[in-house]
Amino acid sequence: MFLVERTPLTDTITRIQGVDFLPEGIDAQTREDNMSSTRELYAFLTFTAMMMVYHCKAGKLTYYLPFSRIIVFSFYKGLINTADFPPPTGLTFKWLDPFAFNVSWQDPSGLQDGEVVYKIQQKGFENTVKCRTDKHSKYSCLEEQIGSDHWTYQVWTVVGNCTSTNESKKVDITINSPKTQVKLKDTKCIIYTEGMNCSWNSTHQPFNLSYRTCPEEPLKPLRVCDRPYSSAERSGCYLKDDKFKESKFDVCIHVETEAGWSTFKPRFVIHPPKLIIKEGKDDLRLEWEHQSIGVCEWNFTVCYTRCNKPEVCRSGGPSVLIAYDKDCLYEFRSRTETIRSYCHKVTSDFSDVVKYGSNKPPDQTLMVVAIVVPIILSVCIILSCYCFRKHSSILCPIIPDPSAIFKEMMINGNKDHKTTGNLYTPVPEPIESCKVTVVAENSDYRANLLM
Repeated sequence: MFLVERTPLTDTITRIQGVDFLPEGIDAQTREDNMSSTRELYAFLTFTAMMMVYHCKAGKLTYYLPFSRIIVFSFYKGLINTADFPPPTGLTFKWLDPFAFNVSWQDPSGLQDGEVVYKIQQKGFENTVKCRTDKHSKYSCLEEQIGSDHWTYQVWTVVGNCTSTNESKKVDITINSPKTQVKLKDTKCIIYTEGMNCSWNSTHQPFNLSYRTCPEEPLKPLRVCDRPYSSAERSGCYLKDDKFKESKFDVCIHVETEAGWSTFKPRFVIHPPKLIIKEGKDDLRLEWEHQSIGVCEWNFTVCYTRCNKPEVCRSGGPSVLIAYDKDCLYEFRSRTETIRSYCHKVTSDFSDVVKYGSNKPPDQTLMVVAIVVPIILSVCIILSCYCFRKHSSILCPIIPDPSAIFKEMMINGNKDHKTTGNLYTPVPEPIESCKVTVVAENSDYRANLLM
């Protein structure tokens, strides 16, 4: 058992126990709740004081005491700030149309108008806090923003101004959608000269479509689609309203089917731009023809492949230059979008592929030369070596050593050299013998010779 000595901290606790911190005008129930909180606080402070005394050394508190005082009084101040001020009462909500609802509440009991402001936020989303002096707040409930059939908002009281920390506890209110939310896929509005075609992937169900500009103040009755259509792929409606195209207003669409309803802001699209290709000396100039909407400026994106290489994308203004290889087939696809803030966000899908040029076989001349010429040179060198070796005695005859000749002459002196070879002896030719016969001048033999 610990003995609690009298210290400045215990004196402070004793004083706190007997003080009524509640402002005037608080009802009995609130006062009773706060008195209960005070008793709990006193027990907490008493326990803290006992722990501090336990850590005393030589009759002096250690460094834990100042730090504990800060914790105790910060905790007590937080209890007072959250318990002293009553929260708003009578929270209700009302659907204004399929796109918006209003949350309202009453003044907290015991406080007068002008003394407080109110804060409201969607539960779990701290960045959605609104500070208001009136007692209502309007919210949009488009499908892509909420993503469910119900969601919760919190409202609380702030005494003073919006930056004050004197706040009440938060009161929750749950908003339920009048009908089940149905998710429609690929919602878009294609802009034409005469109007728009708003559509989505077909659900194969009958539907009713209504729409209005948003934001639109004050709220007006919804306009009903008078030209609906439905096919195997898409369902939608043709709208004749140039306000959406020429201004910064969006269109909010409400589609109701047997399964439920859907509310959304479609994206605005135009048909893909027409690509114009102009060939230069070593480049291609790409230009586009597209649908004009107001004074909007456009950015174009082109993606292309060449010679079966990976796709490359580039963005630019009215024209784009790219290097051109005449031996390659180019395949282009392009899209466009607005870039000025005072225009709608309008985009297009990618166009069909546009082909330009053709893939030509590469010039093989250099490759052939690089392969054939070394082969021919090699063969010629091999043949030259073979012929040189075969006829080396002719091409490179053996030259006798002159020193050997002079040496032999010195040894033999002036001796006659007899040839050991046989001399040529001509063969005598056969000679026929010649016989002379004397013939008389008037003989018959002579007459035969003359005939």
